Order: sequence, then C-alpha cells, then structure tokens
Amino acid sequence: MKDNSQTVIKAICVFVKDGKTLASKGVDEKKGETFYRGIGGGVHFRETSKKAMEREVKEELGCEVENLEILTVAENIFTYDGEDRHQIVFLYKADLSNKDLYKQDKIHIVEPYSEFDAEWVPIDDILNGKAILYPSLDWSVVFKKLK
Repeated sequence: MKDNSQTVIKAICVFVKDGKTLASKGVDEKKGETFYRGIGGGVHFRETSKKAMEREVKEELGCEVENLEILTVAENIFTYDGEDRHQIVFLYKADLSNKDLYKQDKIHIVEPYSEFDAEWVPIDDILNGKAILYPSLDWSVVFKKLK
C-alpha cells in the first residue's frame, strides 16, 4: 500500500469558456462519488508552482498557457479511495494557446501512467452542487474573479 502520510504540493489551472470550466472526471469508488478536478498536477522538488503549471498543461493538453495568473493557494485535507490525503494547491487561471481546444467538448489526455478525458463542465452545475469540483474551496469566489 502506498504511504500517503506526507503533504503534496499541486498546481491546478482554471480555464473558462462560455460559462464552463475545463476539468477531468474522477470517481472515488469507496465513497461512490463522481467528481471533477482542474487540469494540473504535482509540483516537483525545486520546481515553482508556475513552472509546474506550464509543464502539466503542456503534458496533458499539448499546448502552452497564456496569461497565467495565480488566483489563490488552498489547503486540501480529504479522503480519497479510503486513504487520507493532504495537499497544498496553487490555483491558477490562464488561457490555452491552442484555441481549437475550446471548440472540443471532450479532450482525451494520455499520460505515462494514465489516460482520462477532460470536459467542459458548466460552472452553474458546480455552484449549485450538481457537480463536485476539487479542491474543496469556495468556487463562487474563484469564478467571480474570472468575470
């Protein structure tokens, strides 16, 4: 079993188009919960969160980010798949350099150890609780900053 007893640093980016945000879908089998998470991932040792964000978008979406700006830093303590986790999340906003990605409903992402789809999730679904977006924070405040 993997030891998750350490704090992990993540960089996540919010991309917005037409009242929707780009996120990957996940499932916690133990909770029976479907959720979404923004594009991004782990910050490597001696890598800034900004550089990690640029790298993660390049790896996941195959393009650069434009107008990258930090929104907030959040502490996320949660249970996933029956295991306790602790993350510090640097949350950014940006625009995608590949404008064709804004036209796709779903974007298939292939990483070395996983494959998944990202999709444009209605922000109203997140704000009214119909869709869960992690990390847990007040998304109404975040999305207000993006208008």
